[in-house]
Amino acid sequence: MHELAFPLLVGLILLALAFDFLNGLHDAANSIATVVATRLLGPVQAVGFAAFFNFAAYFLTLAWPELHKVAQTIGSGLIDKDLVTPSVVFGALIGAMFWNVVTWWKGIPSSSSHALVGGIIGAGVAHAGFTGIQWSGLNKTLIAIVLSPLLGMLLAMLVMLLSSWALHRVSNRNAEKSFRYLHLLSSAAYSTAHGLNDAQKTMGIITVLLYSTGYLSGEFHVPHWVAISCYIAIALGTLSGGWKIIETMGTRITKLSQHQGFSASTGGSVMVFTASLLGIPVSTTHTITGSIIGAGTARRASAVRWGVAQNVIAAWVITIPASAAVGALFYMLTRLF
Repeated sequence: MHELAFPLLVGLILLALAFDFLNGLHDAANSIATVVATRLLGPVQAVGFAAFFNFAAYFLTLAWPELHKVAQTIGSGLIDKDLVTPSVVFGALIGAMFWNVVTWWKGIPSSSSHALVGGIIGAGVAHAGFTGIQWSGLNKTLIAIVLSPLLGMLLAMLVMLLSSWALHRVSNRNAEKSFRYLHLLSSAAYSTAHGLNDAQKTMGIITVLLYSTGYLSGEFHVPHWVAISCYIAIALGTLSGGWKIIETMGTRITKLSQHQGFSASTGGSVMVFTASLLGIPVSTTHTITGSIIGAGTARRASAVRWGVAQNVIAAWVITIPASAAVGALFYMLTRLF
């Protein structure tokens, strides 16, 4: 165990909650891009709607505690938890937050999840070398980088096709009216899935910090106060919105109908809930972007602005290396003091 003065522990916990808040701010677009793009809700209504359902995920975990597997992966499945120090946690958080701020400022929908993974890996390797990496946890996260947008895209296309077939005898006007209600429900589901998966990443960081400093007794588990604090922080961040990214996600990739918005949100929800059950810290940004592209492609491939999509994908590729480098740098700076 690594001794740490209580005020410093509190400071690192507050830093982690600041990352959680920034995660919500950065990823607000994940939950509400489709409802804003289709004008189903106004921007202010949409962020309030998304924030409410982000926090609603907390009640799901009360009913099904096994849904906290993602926190276990982040806290002990990427870097050996016995090798983690407060300096590693600090480097990981600063690495992730730096990348989030840069991409938020530029309006690029990169992944907060993979920024945090990169930060953890970078700071962990700087501290203990590559022997500290838990390859099984890292590998499934890296595989999810590729699979989550692809599966989201395929699921959205499948929902588009099945729902089109189911309502082929209904007039376009009545079908679009029905899809307004379905779109709202699917967006609520996606916001809940987003809160469930993303809030756990900060839970994992705080929990491993408590474990490494001797403040967590018993087996490695997420304390109740940590869970509710993280759900509150991400909901407040979402409430603050990330308007530049919302514009990219909701309007610049492709124009959406209510039918397409419903299909994208439904495909994304299925993907993120499944990942949470498997304990995979999937990128909700990657998933919904793939789902939006899938919904657009189901109409016609030319409906997607592929140049914008390519810029988004380029940001994904460099997220983990960039945040890992910053995480390692800030870890090494702590060694000077």
